[in-house]
Amino acid sequence: MRVWAVVVTFDRREQLAVTLRRLLQSGPADLAGILVVDNASTDGTGAWLAGLKDPRLHVLTLPRNRGGAGGFEAGMRHAMAETDADWICLMDDDARPAADAFARFGSRPRDGRAAWFAAVTYPDGAICEMNRPLLDPFGSARGTIAALFRGRETFHLSPEAFRGAEPVDIDGGSFVGAFLSRRAVEAAGYPDGRFFIYGDDTTYTLRLGRHAGPLGFDPTVRFEHDCGTTIAGTPIRPLWKVYYLYRNRAMVYRAAVGRACGTMIYLALGVVWRFRARRYGADRAAYIRLWRAAVADGLAGRLDREFDGVRALITGSGPGR
Repeated sequence: MRVWAVVVTFDRREQLAVTLRRLLQSGPADLAGILVVDNASTDGTGAWLAGLKDPRLHVLTLPRNRGGAGGFEAGMRHAMAETDADWICLMDDDARPAADAFARFGSRPRDGRAAWFAAVTYPDGAICEMNRPLLDPFGSARGTIAALFRGRETFHLSPEAFRGAEPVDIDGGSFVGAFLSRRAVEAAGYPDGRFFIYGDDTTYTLRLGRHAGPLGFDPTVRFEHDCGTTIAGTPIRPLWKVYYLYRNRAMVYRAAVGRACGTMIYLALGVVWRFRARRYGADRAAYIRLWRAAVADGLAGRLDREFDGVRALITGSGPGR
């Protein structure tokens, strides 16, 4: 069972260095190779990577920054075409496995699931909410009713599952500590790099489970995500992330519950997001421009707005497309 790690990075050389050190602690029997996807970093990451000499380390340098979504798509395509990986393990540059993660992954049979997802925590041991595996509550009337009254908790694996030792069935997950089998990728294809950031992993893993087979969560395989997260209720920074977060949620809701119901949810939440403009002070007008473009593109299912166009919305210096 040959496992390759795919790490996507952009301008975070120090974080990447920590992650690579952790990955290289795993022996060749547990981790066959490491592919770093450099998203056209500008902080010297490319030169630093070129100076590393390890036979397991490979680098794919993209001509421009395609965001996390584009980086994962490019990395998965490269790994499938250019390596003999049976499993591809995805992670950000600020996420890294526990010292025994790959040994634990190889310690039990994995053929029963199309993909496996690790237990991801912050460095202090708390569950990393952005990487908590997903559940689909809409498969039954009881689950649908629970989703209406309990909200977010019905869509995510319970904290109790993280404290267990046995695998648990799930419906989706994030791209931190995601182990994807070759057969699953062959069946489901690749994530959509046009998402840039946010939502690409949710929509892809939901599709993976539906088209390639069941997904599993293994609480004994652990990852640490040393990320600076946006605290609920505070403004999203940097500001350009507002656009991608809101636009891509249209695709996420539709992937989860279907086009009609997903669009209704999106429209209702879109109104809520508009009133968050008051939190942005001097950036209020820029926030509204980003919100307006995001909702319009989300409703239309458009993913063709380039990053420079998104940034132009902040200053109002151009049409933004």
